[in-house]
Amino acid sequence: MRPKAVVLLSGGLDSATALAVARERGFDCYALSFRYGQRHAVELDCAAVQAQQQQACDHVIIDIDLRLFGGSALTADIDVPKDRSQHDISTGIPITYVPARNTIFLSYALAWAEVLAAQNMFIGVNVLDYSGYPDCRPEFIRSFERTANLATRAGVEGADPMCIQTPLIDLSKADIIRLGTRLDVDYAFTISCYDPLEGGAPCGGCDSCVLRAKGFAEAGLDDPLVRRFLP
Repeated sequence: MRPKAVVLLSGGLDSATALAVARERGFDCYALSFRYGQRHAVELDCAAVQAQQQQACDHVIIDIDLRLFGGSALTADIDVPKDRSQHDISTGIPITYVPARNTIFLSYALAWAEVLAAQNMFIGVNVLDYSGYPDCRPEFIRSFERTANLATRAGVEGADPMCIQTPLIDLSKADIIRLGTRLDVDYAFTISCYDPLEGGAPCGGCDSCVLRAKGFAEAGLDDPLVRRFLP
């Protein structure tokens, strides 16, 4: 019997690649997405496509409303920064950080993993996010993993510990794209943009669009998402 894994699937480039890696490693994958009050729903459309294309055993979308708290350009009426320099992007915690988002998402993933008797969870955090997003750092992931093994029946009584796998954590965006391309990820149906245009086209100017474009350029590949929206 193949082992099970819960994979956090936002519909973005990184999470789609993490799902592909989990499949390559021999897991039956259970994809988990969130409608959390974010600015747009196009990422959930992409998550659904990825779950289907990559043959997830199940794809659950959970509704929570982080707009009740706000505090982020993704969950409040705050402008998304555009056209920032690479230096500015890599400095400080940006306003697009959603307070405690990964902590919340991993908590839901842990609950589902325990019900499924799955010892593994996958999340697509990577090195480019260390400087800006505190809940993408490896020390946070390891801390949450310790908590998972202290706070669950599976962690206390189970034969194997709960494990949070971060297969992209040491990779650049270009490396992630090369890896996903090798694993046949259809990047035309992923969205990285924080503030997409009507119809779902990427804005091209937010930090995430800039990092995505840089990654494809460094990988020597065209972004199929951009081609999808060409006239």
